[in-house]
Amino acid sequence: MIERMTDRWRREVADQEAAVAAGTLPRDEAYAAKAWPAEFIVGVDAALAAYERDVAELGTAPADKAIWAAVERVVLALNGVDEDFGGHIDTITREELCEYIDDVLTATGVDVEALTARRGRDGSELTDEWRDW
Repeated sequence: MIERMTDRWRREVADQEAAVAAGTLPRDEAYAAKAWPAEFIVGVDAALAAYERDVAELGTAPADKAIWAAVERVVLALNGVDEDFGGHIDTITREELCEYIDDVLTATGVDVEALTARRGRDGSELTDEWRDW
């Protein structure tokens, strides 16, 4: 299973909170909890978990339409999370999310380059149609 970035975010928040409590990190340098508030992490995690289930349910040799529908659902869910929790998806986070969406498909045998090419797109444009972040 591919590690979700939300797991790393949780670890980073916890590590920084521990360092602040230990006096080894000044509070004003602890950025993680501001970058990824707990509610935001929960929302992103739920969207990614639903996406993983959607992709797993596609089975072998899924139709392009079903794959695109799964991508659309996760992107729209992430749009909602980002909107609900104050726009925490910055450039780096966007790249991580896009890579994760791609990696989940790739791990199940979907050729993302071929999938996007069949729609006249570059492989890097998998989420572009619906993405607000």
